[in-house]
Amino acid sequence: MTTLHPLDAAIIAGFVLVTMTVGFWISGHASKNLRSYFLGGNAIPWYLLGVSNASGMFDISGTMLMVYWLFVYGLKSVWIPWLWPVFNQIVMMAYLSVWMRRSGVVTGADWIEHRFGTSRGAQAAHLVVVLFALINVVGFLAYGFIGIGKFAATFLPWQLAADPATNANLYGLAITALTTLYVVKGGMYSVVFTEVLQFVVMTAGCIGVGLIAMARVSPEALAAAVPPGWGEIGFGREVGLDWSGILPAAHARIASDGWRFFAAFFGLALAKGLLSSMAGPAPNYDMQRVLSARSPREAALMSGFVNLVLLFPRYMLIAGLTVLALVFLRGDLAVMGEQVDFDLILPLTMRQFIPVGLFGLLLAALLAAFMSTYAATVNAAPAYVVNDIYKRYLNPHASDRTYVLMSYATTIAVVVVGTAVGFLLDELQDVVNWIVGALYGGYIAANVLKWHWWRFNGWGYFWGMVAGIGAALAFTIALHGQTTVFGLEKNLAVSPAILAISLAASVLGSLATPPDDREVLIAFYRRVRPWGFWGPIHEELLSRQPGASANRDLPRDVFNVAVGIVWQTALTAGGIYLVIRDYPRLGWALGLAAACMLILKFTWYDRLQDYPADIAAEMAAAERRLHPG
Repeated sequence: MTTLHPLDAAIIAGFVLVTMTVGFWISGHASKNLRSYFLGGNAIPWYLLGVSNASGMFDISGTMLMVYWLFVYGLKSVWIPWLWPVFNQIVMMAYLSVWMRRSGVVTGADWIEHRFGTSRGAQAAHLVVVLFALINVVGFLAYGFIGIGKFAATFLPWQLAADPATNANLYGLAITALTTLYVVKGGMYSVVFTEVLQFVVMTAGCIGVGLIAMARVSPEALAAAVPPGWGEIGFGREVGLDWSGILPAAHARIASDGWRFFAAFFGLALAKGLLSSMAGPAPNYDMQRVLSARSPREAALMSGFVNLVLLFPRYMLIAGLTVLALVFLRGDLAVMGEQVDFDLILPLTMRQFIPVGLFGLLLAALLAAFMSTYAATVNAAPAYVVNDIYKRYLNPHASDRTYVLMSYATTIAVVVVGTAVGFLLDELQDVVNWIVGALYGGYIAANVLKWHWWRFNGWGYFWGMVAGIGAALAFTIALHGQTTVFGLEKNLAVSPAILAISLAASVLGSLATPPDDREVLIAFYRRVRPWGFWGPIHEELLSRQPGASANRDLPRDVFNVAVGIVWQTALTAGGIYLVIRDYPRLGWALGLAAACMLILKFTWYDRLQDYPADIAAEMAAAERRLHPG
C-alpha cells in the first residue's frame, strides 16, 4: 500500500485548507451580479489575470502527457504542443486579445450578438456556439478527471476500490467535488485569487524538481539512456529516434501516435495551429480571462505575460521528471513490456526520487495544477448556460441573485456530466487528440471568417459550425478503433477534410442568405476595427465619421506573431536545456528569447492601444461607466 509521510500529508492538507479558505473568503465579491461572478467586475489587474491564466494552463493531465512526450520524443517534443496550439497565446498577445476585449461582452456567445446582431441567423449562431462551448467544457472536464484520478491513486494511501481503474475514478470524483465547492461559491474572483496562490506553490515545486534532476543526472548518464538524436530539436522527414533496442514500448508508441513522419506532422500542426489561433480562443476559461481584463491593452499584456511566467518553470519540472525516469526507471519500464502506461511516468518518478517535504510541496503543486485548470474550465460553463440561454430566452427579468443561484446549479450539473464522461474513458491522449484534432477542426473556418469578412453572417456561422462539429463526430465514428490514417494520427490526418467541409458550409451559408443588419456590422467594425475584407463597411463608416481609420497593422501583426513564436519556443527549450545541462544551447535559447523580447518591445508593447484614435475618448468614457472603480 502507498504510504505518505506525515510532513507531506500536512503540507497537502494545509494547502487544500488555505485554498478553500481563500476561495470562500473572497466569494462575497462574486455574488453581486453576473459580471462580477463571471468576469470579476472587470476590476482584476492584468498581471493577476496572467498568472491565473498560466496557472489554469498548468494542468496535471497535460503535464503527464508532456513528460511522456519528452521521454519518447526528446527535444523534438517542444513542437508537439503546437497541436493545441500552444502559440495561440502569441496570436492573442499580438492582436486578438485587444479585438476581443473591445467588445465589452460577458461570454463568447454574447460576442455573437455583438458581431451578428439579433436576427434569426444570429440566434442560430448563438445557440451553436453555446453547444460547442458545452461540448468543449465537458471534454476538458473529462480529460482533467482522468488525469487527477490516475495521479491521486498513485500517491494517496487509501484503497477506495479493489479494481485499480475504479480506485482512480473514485479519487478523481472526490477531488473534483472538493474543487467544485469553491468555484461554485466564488466565481471568477475565487478562481483568479486561488490560482495565483496555486501558481506560487507550483513554481516552487518545479524549480525544486529541476534542481534535483540536475544534481542526480549527469549529461553522460542521460546520453547513455536515450537513442541518438534525443537531444536534438531539429528533425527530418521522420522523427529519427530508434528506441527498439532500448525500450521497445517507446518505439511502438511512436508508430501508434502517428507522428513518425515528423515533417508532415510539423507542417500540419503549424498550419492548423495558425488557423486555430486566428480563430480566437475557444469559448472556455482563456476567453473568460480576456473578457475579464480591465481594458483591451491589459488583455494583450495578460496574454503575453502567460508565456513569460509559465513556460520556463513548467519545463524545468517536465525535464526534471523525465530525465530521472530515463536514467533510473527505464529498466523497470522495459520489464513491463507492451503494457507500459506512459501516463504514469510522472507519478512513478515523483514517488521514487523526490524527498520528503519537497514531495509534499510538489504533490500540492500538481494538485493545485489540477484544481486551477478544473476551476477555470468549470467557471466558463455556467456563463453560457445562464447568460446565453436562461437569461436570454427563459427568464430575462430575473434578479441578479437568481442568476447567480442558477450559475451554482449549472456548475454542479456540468461537473456531473464531465465526470460521467471521464468514467467512460481511459486514455488522456485519446481525449486530447479528439479535442485538438477533430473538434477544433470544425471550429476554425467559421471563427476565422467572423473576424475578417464583412459578408460572413449568422447563418454562415451556424452552418459552418454545424458542418464542422458534425464532420468531427462522423469521422470519429467512422474511424473508431483506428489510431492512424495514412501514417498520421487519425484526428490530425482528417482535420484538413473537416476544415474544408466547414469552410464550404460557412461560405455557402452566408452567400445563400441576406447580409446581416448594416447597423450591427458598422457598430462592430467601428469598435473592434479588425483588418481584413471590410471595404464596404469601412466606406459607410467613413461617410458618417470622416476621421475613421482602417486597420493597416496586418504586416506588423504577422511579424509580431512570428517573433513571438520564436520567443515562446526558445523559452520552452531553455527550461529543458537547463535541466539536462546543455549550457551552450541554453545560452543560445536565452539569447534568442532576450532578442525577441527586445524586438517586441518596439514592435508590439510600445504600439498597444485600447481603441482606435478616432473613438478612444468615447470608449474610455464607456469603460469608466462600466466599472467606475
